[in-house]
Amino acid sequence: MNGLDKEIAELKEFVAELKLDRAAQKEKEKRESWTKYTSMSIVFIAVLAAVATQLAGKYSGRTLVSLNHATFAQAKASDAWGEYQANSIKRNLYETMRDSTAKSSAGGGADAGKQEEAFKSKVAKYEQRQADAKKQADDLEKDRDKFITAAADSTSHGGNMGSIVSYFQISIALGSICLVAKKKWLWYVSMLLAAVATAKMAMVWMS
Repeated sequence: MNGLDKEIAELKEFVAELKLDRAAQKEKEKRESWTKYTSMSIVFIAVLAAVATQLAGKYSGRTLVSLNHATFAQAKASDAWGEYQANSIKRNLYETMRDSTAKSSAGGGADAGKQEEAFKSKVAKYEQRQADAKKQADDLEKDRDKFITAAADSTSHGGNMGSIVSYFQISIALGSICLVAKKKWLWYVSMLLAAVATAKMAMVWMS
């Protein structure tokens, strides 16, 4: 019986230790239950970081498109100013010819009058072409300035979005360290950074 009592005592001791281990494990799980929320928050922050990265890429693409349009508008404006200069030279040439003819054929009758009218018509034509070319060049330069402004705006938005991505990445890193080190305050810092980054992302997107 002594042997049986000893075995029963050992069994009871084993069961008691098992219960203590189980209780300790449950207590540990209870204390660290917040870590599952940390894991979920890291996944959510990673999704936000991916969205911010896509927005940054979109703004970079807009910058390139706007700069291309600005370059094209500048080239067209240069062509228009070249046409303006060419018409100016032609108009000056006909004005000079008109003045010279008027002096040399003073009192020359109907032929001189017709010739002068022809020169006046040419001068008027090139003056109109000058005016049209100037208007076209001015309009194109306005378009160029609009595209440059749009490119600067997109560059600013893209830069801000890039810094926001960095905030998210730091937040994810802190959350990951938090899971390893089991330091709950790191999770709070991670969430604070993520909240700041999310607010900044919303502001940049809406501006």
